[in-house]
Amino acid sequence: MASSKSIRIDQTIHDQARREAVAEYRSIAGQIEYWATVGLAALDNPELPVRFIAESLASLAESREAAVPFIPRSAAK
Repeated sequence: MASSKSIRIDQTIHDQARREAVAEYRSIAGQIEYWATVGLAALDNPELPVRFIAESLASLAESREAAVPFIPRSAAK
């Protein structure tokens, strides 16, 4: 189980996190954790667009049970 800590953040950031959390079906803490994860990955990979990083992290979080294997067109014949 992950531990949690209370932190102080700017009210403007909290309000924005609340709005985004509702739109993304996350808790406010979950939204801030998501931003932190994307931000850290972006700092570690400055050559990659932030949108690519966010979509890659979302892809990694998806269940692999419903994944469809890639079959190249040349192999499908």
